[in-house]
Amino acid sequence: MSLNRSIQIGPAKFGIAVHALIWLAQSGGTLSSAAIASQVNSHATFLRRVLALLVHSGIVEAKEGRDGGYFLKRCPNQISLADVFMAVKSECGEQDMHIDCGTAGKQIDARLEAIMEEVQWKTVTLLKQYTLDDVMKDIDFTN
Repeated sequence: MSLNRSIQIGPAKFGIAVHALIWLAQSGGTLSSAAIASQVNSHATFLRRVLALLVHSGIVEAKEGRDGGYFLKRCPNQISLADVFMAVKSECGEQDMHIDCGTAGKQIDARLEAIMEEVQWKTVTLLKQYTLDDVMKDIDFTN
């Protein structure tokens, strides 16, 4: 099976967060946002926003100063993909759009919201089965 790189797995922030966490785990130490951004092929500003969410959720710690950067607060086998998803999900570009579309429109919105909550619950349930360590097992970091 070939992987189509144009297929986005989850929100963009989720993919960048997983990539950044894997590079932090692989480094075994502290990395600057610029170093991580170059590894994950992301704009540094976007990456810092993602890292801020990971800091806020307690997955990553930020160290300020000349030798500062980011490092994991937990071992990769203790960070589930669900942890990462939940850390970035509220910042995935979702916007509250309140369109006055009558009673039927409100009913449609309510039903869609219920369906999306179920999708999110099932996604998180599945992601809890995998850790960063699981993702890292088959990666060749020598290239």
